[in-house]
Amino acid sequence: MGDPETWQQEQISLAYLSAIATQAGATSAQWNVDKDGVDVTLQRDYIDVAFQMKCTFSPTLLADGDTYAFDLDMRTYDILRRQNRSSAGFLGLVVVPRELDGWLEHDDESLLMRCTGYYARIQDAPALSNKETTRIHLPKKQRLDRAGLDEVFTYAFDRLFKSGTGEGAS
Repeated sequence: MGDPETWQQEQISLAYLSAIATQAGATSAQWNVDKDGVDVTLQRDYIDVAFQMKCTFSPTLLADGDTYAFDLDMRTYDILRRQNRSSAGFLGLVVVPRELDGWLEHDDESLLMRCTGYYARIQDAPALSNKETTRIHLPKKQRLDRAGLDEVFTYAFDRLFKSGTGEGAS
């Protein structure tokens, strides 16, 4: 079937996050206009987190073998890092096989998504002088899964209700 189109990559990344959020006990709402650099807002226990989702079939893996890199546009970076956001800003990266037909396996009993996701906290990251993009590191240990969303929501809670949350993107 060939390489997937951009809209297909966007849709699978949103479906992936929705599935993971459901498993983690969170609800999700997609924004029909990406004006504020956010594709999806997740909510759990009255705490919101915001995700800009990206998808790739050719991820950049750093020399350590444990970290992906993604070049995020500066506008979105600056929006997600703002301190006065009510919901913490994150980048989500979903990695899929190159061939569209390899993304899903469906039989009479199950639907298997053949992709995986990672996240980086952009909230409270430092201001940068870059003009167009900045390279975001997404360690493989920061998987977008139930445990990863637990960490995301813990950060968001602590940011709102505790002091000393630290700075910089993870």
